Amino acid sequence: MPMLSVNGTELYYEDTGGSGQPVVFSHGLLWSTRLYDPQVEALRGRYRCIAYDHRGQGRSAVPPVKSIDMETLYLDAVALIEKLGVGPCHFVGLSMGGFIGMRLAARRPDLLRSLVLLETSSGPEPLANVPRYTLLNLIARMAGMRPVADPVMRIMFGKSFLTDPNRAEERSLWKARLMENRRDIWRAVNGVIQRQAIAHELPSIRVPTLVVVSEEDVATVPAKAERIQQLIPGSRLVRLPRGGHSVTVEEPALVNATLGTFLDAQASRPTSQAV
Repeated sequence: MPMLSVNGTELYYEDTGGSGQPVVFSHGLLWSTRLYDPQVEALRGRYRCIAYDHRGQGRSAVPPVKSIDMETLYLDAVALIEKLGVGPCHFVGLSMGGFIGMRLAARRPDLLRSLVLLETSSGPEPLANVPRYTLLNLIARMAGMRPVADPVMRIMFGKSFLTDPNRAEERSLWKARLMENRRDIWRAVNGVIQRQAIAHELPSIRVPTLVVVSEEDVATVPAKAERIQQLIPGSRLVRLPRGGHSVTVEEPALVNATLGTFLDAQASRPTSQAV
């Protein structure tokens, strides 16, 4: 199992190798590298695809802290890119991965060739969500993910995916993966609930940036993506007609087409050239 020692922890990662420009994939809360399987499969023929599990999630090590904060995860991403020697890379971040990607682009643009932000937000967790998410997190900590799986599925996936009778098998797979989370996932959840805003840093971002949001995302609604696009100079916004907060697996064809078009356009540009 490929593990990388960074910042006092062990991160699990998968690397397709190859001579193509590197694309680093950073997943969302409660998931793992599996969230990007359709994108890696679509892109591996022309890009070197690297997906990793954040500390405290997936197969990466779990630190003995009460909250795995975004600043720590940002530093982990810096260390991973530097240790693998893949900078400047294309960085793709979904939700929590987007929190990390925005920090990278604002503070370490030398490490990035481009940035893709999927279903994410530049603000703190809305106060209206905090009590509910805190309760769900407490239940998961005490009893595991099974008792909260159904409400969490409704947060993580859009209406189309959840109601399509032809996708029952996929829903069962992702619900099973959700319930595979260890009870200590509460540490990572705390980091998301308690995160600080990054909006004030976005105007300094100069790397080519694509912002993607799905119409059915109830966790980070389209208005949040619009705000990000307004704050990052020269960035582009794509609104997908279907999909929710886990759009990479809900609507892989839409995401693959959007991502591939953007990456292919950036791959031929000098690193310092903006969109």
